[in-house]
Amino acid sequence: MDLFSVIFLPLNILKCHSYDLVKNFRKGTGFMKRIYLISMLYIAVGTLFSPLANASEGETSFLPRLSVKSVRARVIATNIPSPSAISQVGTFIDDPHACAEGPIPLLFPASILPGAILDSSRILVCNRSNFGAPRAPGNGMEGSILSINPNALRVLKVPARFAESGTQASAFGGDVQMFTANSPSWLNSINNPNANTANFTGVGNPIGLSNNNAFGRIWPANSPFGSRGVGTSSILDPTGLPLKGAPNALIGGVYRGSLTNRNLVTTSTQPPVHPGHQDQIIPGALSTGAVGLALLGPGLDAACKATFAIVTADGAIVQASTAFGIDGIAPTGTINPLIGKRWKQTKNLSPRLCVLMNPYNLPAGVVRQVLVSEPFSNTIAVVDLVPFTTIPDRFHTVYKMGAIRRLHSFALDVPIDMTPTKRNTDDSRWASNTTLDEGSDIYVANRGNNTIVRMDQQGNVFAIREVHIKGLKNFKINGIATSVDGTKIYVTFVKKCGQGGVARLRAF
Repeated sequence: MDLFSVIFLPLNILKCHSYDLVKNFRKGTGFMKRIYLISMLYIAVGTLFSPLANASEGETSFLPRLSVKSVRARVIATNIPSPSAISQVGTFIDDPHACAEGPIPLLFPASILPGAILDSSRILVCNRSNFGAPRAPGNGMEGSILSINPNALRVLKVPARFAESGTQASAFGGDVQMFTANSPSWLNSINNPNANTANFTGVGNPIGLSNNNAFGRIWPANSPFGSRGVGTSSILDPTGLPLKGAPNALIGGVYRGSLTNRNLVTTSTQPPVHPGHQDQIIPGALSTGAVGLALLGPGLDAACKATFAIVTADGAIVQASTAFGIDGIAPTGTINPLIGKRWKQTKNLSPRLCVLMNPYNLPAGVVRQVLVSEPFSNTIAVVDLVPFTTIPDRFHTVYKMGAIRRLHSFALDVPIDMTPTKRNTDDSRWASNTTLDEGSDIYVANRGNNTIVRMDQQGNVFAIREVHIKGLKNFKINGIATSVDGTKIYVTFVKKCGQGGVARLRAF
């Protein structure tokens, strides 16, 4: 045993029991209180130097080695440029009492059949390639969402130009399908010619993904012009096109910059549920790249339409309503900003984060919580959302930020993405891959050391897995999703060259 081991073995043991030390320090008196204090100081000082003991192959880790187990992930697909957000499709609820006027099972039944593009078992993978489809002018970077069969009998090496037709093309007998891309075939104008964003597509460098399984569609978050440029988000039908028959014709299915702010999309006829112009209730816009989003459920107004929380690269949070457009939730800098940040490896890859939503067991007065990973500060922000009303007419109530706190843990090392250990699948208000079911823990994907951490919503860590992929050394985890049944974890990974893929491992 070397000197570092002698020094850091007790440190790692103490770290594993740091919660108990703090609790006992508060209760202790006299001599024992001094012992607990010394132990906690030893942890604090040792953590500063522990990278020297845990460094391997140029990587730095702050994890206590005794608590980490290695797992080998099985590769599902490769040859995907800059894969990022990922989700299993899940089942779309067909509830006649839900807010939807046209749920997917009713309007697009063929799209959810076995093997179809939104078959509940398939996985959706955001990436930065059109796979040969022509790029839409003025829409920024390429990007698409692939629909992949995770149970294929072979590793799927996605052909670089399989979608050059510009349609929902497929490869490997349908195991790989193009859902949507930044290409003229998927312009908002096709279904919504009068929209303020008619000339824009539903994706462009998509790096966030939230499925409205409750009563809606697929929603990506996009940074088509990088972190500093305007962001976009969209509502996508199973055709990959922005929403047909949209509640607000001036939005259609694409939000962009300030073009779809509430004050620009409410007129005497739009949306028809509330005639009359409205000013923004809370200022906000997609002024910078959209880097993550989560379904909040129906808005707090009488329209009964979907509302999503979207985080932008400048650290602001906005809300996008299908009826009333965009209002703010929280100002710039609320979330630690991503502007000006770059990954140490794959520097051309867009920084991103994750947003999850918790609707259960909330403090008094709070109607939702959003949890946002902050990769460059190794924290997770927990933001309470409360109702805010300007005019008591049932159409001027929105979500507003209440209290905010942060989860800190020794186990967080560039936490790029999160997923519920148990996603909500059965509530027709908010079922989604980004909704925590009641009592669900969280899997956190650490880009820094390729670990996945299981923690509860208070930040208590239960288990850590270090992910290995056969034949790959220089890769980074770039996204994570849980299977609908909670038995599997899917991750996207990126190599230094920017190419990457999808892998699967057992849940824990």
